[in-house]
Amino acid sequence: MSAAAERLRAAGCVFAEDEARLIAAAVRTPRDLRALVERRASGLPLEHVVGWAGFHGLRILVDPGVFVPRRRTEFLVERAVAASGDRPVVVDLCCGSGALGAALAAARPGTELHAADVDPAAVRCARRNVEPVGGRIHQGDLYAALPASLRGRVDVLLANVPYVPTGDIAVLPTEAREHEARVALDGGADGLAVLRRVSAQAPAWLAPGGRLFVEASDRQVDRALAIVRADGLEAEAATSEEYAATVIIATRPNHRAR
Repeated sequence: MSAAAERLRAAGCVFAEDEARLIAAAVRTPRDLRALVERRASGLPLEHVVGWAGFHGLRILVDPGVFVPRRRTEFLVERAVAASGDRPVVVDLCCGSGALGAALAAARPGTELHAADVDPAAVRCARRNVEPVGGRIHQGDLYAALPASLRGRVDVLLANVPYVPTGDIAVLPTEAREHEARVALDGGADGLAVLRRVSAQAPAWLAPGGRLFVEASDRQVDRALAIVRADGLEAEAATSEEYAATVIIATRPNHRAR
């Protein structure tokens, strides 16, 4: 085992050899390797150490402090891609690194993509992932960040909102709790505070037949469905054992506008 892998193993990294190889590929000198290994050993997420995360077949750039896209969220993207027609209008709210929007745009050439986040660090990071696939990035609080011209035109609304209840933040893995922005994790008292805000305005931004895709935990499904249905959307939940993921899919009816 290499010295880098030994150091990572001693720090508790389960996949020490794999991580050591990834870190080695990101540096030019042994000194840089030792520095990055120490950053990882101190608890910094691997993606923040090497500067990227693998997501839906893409290499997504990830800056320190920015939410790292999870593999489980690939299920949300797969469902959104399957529901997208040609040249869809797509909005990625709470975009973080912009991974969801970038992945959908890569799978659907001709997508009109807009991504938005309230965190300036996330916006800076997302710009590097969204603009290369032809997307535009906006900074602001949810829909307030978006151009008014998108109202009633959005075919696919991706909203990987924070859904961890405030009381559960303290028991999250250290990598998330200490190295990702609180605004990207904290979903309020029941974890559904941001979903409520997204859902309330979704009918005004979605095109007739447009869909909202939101990730949720298993224990939140019934309440999440009730929230979006109360806002006039038709909703269902999709689950994946492979990804250990649950996605709420809410559709604006073709016959109804709000």
